[in-house]
Amino acid sequence: MTNKSEWNYEEAVAEIEAIATRIESGALPLEAVFDQFEVAVKQLRQCETFLNRGKERMDLLIETLDDEPDF
Repeated sequence: MTNKSEWNYEEAVAEIEAIATRIESGALPLEAVFDQFEVAVKQLRQCETFLNRGKERMDLLIETLDDEPDF
């Protein structure tokens, strides 16, 4: 995983998808499945936080549009 300041949503989603593929293949030893699952959950949490922050930003921008006088 990269440094938090270098974290990228699209890369995180690609990593989660790759992990899911590896787990679904059935080729991983059970311990590796647990490790990979843990990484995927951490990435999913970061994605959720990122999306929630983006939604909050959009909501604030929409509120400012609603507060501006009509021209």
